[in-house]
Amino acid sequence: MRAIAAAVLAIALPAAAATPGEVPVGSVLRDTPLYGLTLDFRKLSDFRGKPLVINVWASWCAPCRAEMGSLDRLARRHNGKQFHIIGISTDDHADKAQAFVVGTGVSFDNYLDKNLVLENMLGANRIPLTVLVDKDGKVVRKVYGAREWDSRENKALIGQALGVKLD
Repeated sequence: MRAIAAAVLAIALPAAAATPGEVPVGSVLRDTPLYGLTLDFRKLSDFRGKPLVINVWASWCAPCRAEMGSLDRLARRHNGKQFHIIGISTDDHADKAQAFVVGTGVSFDNYLDKNLVLENMLGANRIPLTVLVDKDGKVVRKVYGAREWDSRENKALIGQALGVKLD
């Protein structure tokens, strides 16, 4: 019965449309500039060598705002050790994104997506989106929707996907 219900849902619900230039799971992210909200310019390739957790968000997005605290707690405990965490704001106005980052005291680096380059490349046709990337830049998992990223369950998900051990 469950198999029939799953088949009906698969037919009834269309697959999410890919964004232009989206890098699918299993492929390597292209290098692109990152424009810091509270720091200098970097390139995506600067993060190669360690796994990367990329969170795509916007200051106006309630679920994005809701999960930011758990990402910050995760970053304060693990960022730069087993992996890096960065945020990508899809806000149209840098001042709103910057005010959110500064106002919440988020400890990990956040960047502004200029011209929808990252939004499209990461597949952020809905947010929040968290993309798990291996040390070589290959996308290993995309997670849509808000999560408690510092929960035991989601730390296990990150650890398994990125091949790291989290306490």
